[in-house]
Amino acid sequence: MSPVFEFLFGQYSGYATMDIVLEAIGVLFGLLSVWYAKKNTVWVYPTGMISTAIFVYLLLKWALLGDMIINAYYFVMSVYGWYYWTKKEEEVIVHPISSITKKEFKIALLLFVASLFFVFWVYQAFDKWVDWTAYVDTLTTAIFFVGMGLMARRKIEHWLFWIVGDVISIPLYFYKGLALTSLQYIIFTLIAIFGYHSWKKILDKSTPISLE
Repeated sequence: MSPVFEFLFGQYSGYATMDIVLEAIGVLFGLLSVWYAKKNTVWVYPTGMISTAIFVYLLLKWALLGDMIINAYYFVMSVYGWYYWTKKEEEVIVHPISSITKKEFKIALLLFVASLFFVFWVYQAFDKWVDWTAYVDTLTTAIFFVGMGLMARRKIEHWLFWIVGDVISIPLYFYKGLALTSLQYIIFTLIAIFGYHSWKKILDKSTPISLE
């Protein structure tokens, strides 16, 4: 076995085969979901729901409670987002891509702070403050909570939250011995960068929206 392969995937030697297969399937559908988000198509939600359902199970086993909660939250928000994105009036999409308003920014900030406290409480309640990854997990969970909420509302700024959260998650998952998931977040970051620019082009072509 090559040293590079051993470095990247050697940690899987102690994992159950089923968990490895589930992680691979979750990664595949997660990538499809982000790709569909870049394309601004509603398929982001059914593919994302499959991925998040798998990761809720896996993250519970891996004791990453913050990310487990965020994946459960993704699943619920995907149901809402699926409805929100497809709502039409006279065959016209009611909620196109838009920018965050001042009021929505304040709500997003409150959601971020509330998420930090909530995940902190979860780790405290289950006595899971075992190492530094718990603190990083708490931070990324709060970032993704806001990102998912903005995505469900079709706000372009959600990509910025994804990019920051994805970059932080890359070393977190590699440290936890989850090379496939870490690789997924590298790809997530790249797609999110292109997704932001893709949505910006669509937004720039549309009628300007008041931020009041």
